[in-house]
Order: sequence, then structure tokens, then C-alpha cells
Amino acid sequence: MAAADDDDGDGAAALAEFHASRAGVRGLVESGITSVPRLFLAPSSPCPPPVENEIPIPFAIPTVDLALPRSATLQLVRAAARSFGFFHGAAHAGTVDSAVSAVRAFHELPPAIRSAFYTPACVGSVTYSTIPIPGPLLPWRDTLQVRFGPPAPDLSHLPAACRDALLEYQRCMTEFGKKMAGLLSEAFGVGAERLERAMQVEGWLMACHYYPPCPEPAQVVGSMAHTDPSLFTVLAQDGVGGLQVRLDDGRWADVSPVPGALLVNIGDLLKGVDLSLLRTPIALFFNPAKREESDLFGPLPELVTAGNPQRYRTVTLTEFMDSRRKLGHGLSSIDRFRIAHE
Repeated sequence: MAAADDDDGDGAAALAEFHASRAGVRGLVESGITSVPRLFLAPSSPCPPPVENEIPIPFAIPTVDLALPRSATLQLVRAAARSFGFFHGAAHAGTVDSAVSAVRAFHELPPAIRSAFYTPACVGSVTYSTIPIPGPLLPWRDTLQVRFGPPAPDLSHLPAACRDALLEYQRCMTEFGKKMAGLLSEAFGVGAERLERAMQVEGWLMACHYYPPCPEPAQVVGSMAHTDPSLFTVLAQDGVGGLQVRLDDGRWADVSPVPGALLVNIGDLLKGVDLSLLRTPIALFFNPAKREESDLFGPLPELVTAGNPQRYRTVTLTEFMDSRRKLGHGLSSIDRFRIAHE
């Protein structure tokens, strides 16, 4: 017991020292380290060692061409949402590229400049830090997180190039997200405006991740296996890739970036709205603006039938997020509210 307490004390002290440096994982790389600090070591190897001449798992995320006639687009969105839970959608390529470049430039600012933004507490409109993930464990990743409301954010202290690029990106992604919410709603068969009326869909939280080179990549994780608690997430990948999804048979498959496209991920909240959705960079999370205790989330009444009964009970957003924080991110958050049918 004493040894365990000593280990916990050493870990807490090391974590405090790391945050006090205000330099993030990027700062470790800049210092010239050749081995991974204990704080970042995964309890067990997060991925199996590569096998020579291993054949990649044949897997491709479907791409939805938003320029197609709406009827054709709806069919593609419906099929992708119900089978994979992911799909690529075309976007403003120049805006996305500018935002990704601006985020990379921010994370590669001299330590003396970027350290002014560093805080382990997620408060205010802008935070920059290495955010712990369940474990406890630090990921080999720094994150610039921007909250766009409510109320309207104060981004005046961000470097101008980064500020302007992210504001333009959020503007374009809000337009993209509203269009996507309409397509998903219509794909459910309830009309293009139904989801917006029920939820007031807004893209308020933007997480801009940066994964520096690692001297021992097999010993760390950039993120743990998780589901997103949002209605849906819009992800802009860079050309490096690294994202994986878990297949039905438990294997993990790479999601290759598609130039000029954004990745749309169906979140846990949306799975509770449409009873048939059963599956599970820069990430912009689209969530309900309705957040009062009187606002209940659950299946749209018109989707509940004798042949398609209600599978999840209604919940408040506070109850949903409290459950996720308590029980972890590795499993679908909405499954905890499943109704047992005889």
C-alpha cells in the first residue's frame, strides 16, 4: 500500500511539474527527449506490433457527394449513417486547409508565446493544454480548444492568423453542419427541419489536436477508444491520417484522409433520436443548444411504432454527460439508457 501511495505521489508531482512547464508535449520534443516520460506510458501496448508484409484490412468510409440531386444524397446519407456511422462529405477545401495550417502554426509557435495560453483547466473561450484521458493517462497530444458560445467568444488574444482562420472555418462549418443536420433529419423520414426544431443544432466546441513526433510511438496513445457524445462530429483530417475505427469483428481499420472532404461521425445523442442508428485534426462537435433541465432528449415520437419500439428512455443533457463522465468514454454513452423490452 505504501509503495502504491508513493507511486501515486510521484505521479501527481510529475503531472504538476509537466503542467507547470506550460510547454505541452511539443515542449518535450523541443527539449530533445529520447524516451517517453512515465506519465505518457500506456498501461499496455495500445496497438499490436506491426507485422511484416501484413495485408491491410480492406475498408473504406463511404463518400457522400453533396452536389448530387438531393434524393440521391439522402439515400447515401441514410445508408452510410445506418451501416458505418461515418461518412465523408465535400467541403470548402481552401477554408479547411487554411484552418489546419493555422492550427499547426499555433502549436509550433515558440514556447514563450504559446505558453501564455496554456492551462489545464477548461475555462474561458480558449484553452491550450495536454488534456488527460481516462486511465489516468496523458496522451501524446496537445489541444487548442475553442468554445464559440454562448456567449460569443473573446478570441482577441489569439494570434491574428490563427484567429481569423478559425473564425472563418467555424462560419463555414456552421453552414456545413446545418446542412448536414437537415440531410440527416430528412434521411430519418421526418422532414429537413425536424431535428433543428427539436434540438437547435449548434457547432460550439472546436478541438484542434496536434500530435508531435514521438521517440517511442509504440509506448503511447494519441487517444483512447471512445465514442462521441455529440449529435454528430465534423472532423478535418490532415494528410498524415492516423484515425482508426473499430469494425464489427473487433479489429481496427485505418480511415484514410480524403482530400477536400470532411469526416462526419454520428454521435451517441443522435443514435437516441433515430432508432435505426445503432453503430457507432480539427473536430467541431455539433450539440443541442437546448440545455435546460426541462429539455428532454430521446427518440422523435413519429419514429416510434409498434414494429420499431422506443429503445432508449428520455434524458436531460446534464444526466447524459454526468453518466459519461462517471462511467467513461469507451462504450456508447446512449446504451446506458436502453430500455429492456420483454
